[in-house]
Amino acid sequence: NFEDALIEQFKNENIDVLIGTQMVVKGHHFPNVTLVGVIAADSSLNIEDYRAGERTFQILTQVAGRAGRENLPGEVIVQTYNKDNFAIENAKKQDYKKFYDDEIKIRQQLKYPPFCDIIIANISSKDEYETKKVANYLYTKLKKEFKNYENQILIYNPVESPVNKIKNRYRWRILIKCRFNNNMMNSINNILADYYKSKFKNTRVVFDVNPINMM
Repeated sequence: NFEDALIEQFKNENIDVLIGTQMVVKGHHFPNVTLVGVIAADSSLNIEDYRAGERTFQILTQVAGRAGRENLPGEVIVQTYNKDNFAIENAKKQDYKKFYDDEIKIRQQLKYPPFCDIIIANISSKDEYETKKVANYLYTKLKKEFKNYENQILIYNPVESPVNKIKNRYRWRILIKCRFNNNMMNSINNILADYYKSKFKNTRVVFDVNPINMM
């Protein structure tokens, strides 16, 4: 395809400058690249995902690895509005151990994996009003089901998803923090069974445990 052909031309030194997304840096070996620039390096920090810092560190580390791969010296220039962020600072120093130590403390304080599990109830429908109504309905059911476990299970108020509409379907979600186990799974299955007997026929509900994508 066009992208593969373009990268091949760059490898063969028929192109002096290559501009692309972060996908350009993954799995490619450019032996004669000596300068790499990153624009808006902190944009990935603004994603509503507990792995935002980890992904930023990973991307910047991969980018840095594109320059000076063989006998030539390499230089990396990073443009950022948040240069003091620990993920960017540790990526600059290529210090994985320090990044891990900083990141794991934050995850422990905020009850993020690996210190708990995250469950997201995704609610979507072409009917905007019904989507919101189902989200509130499920929230009430969840609070009632787990009312005796308030110290162990955190259930957050339903909100619109970060990407609140895809393919004409409105999207809401409920976030739950807990330790996922068989009892939790059985309770969620019971809630879903009751839901599918309800009057809401046009709204899809999916529970996702430790989702890869939280958008």
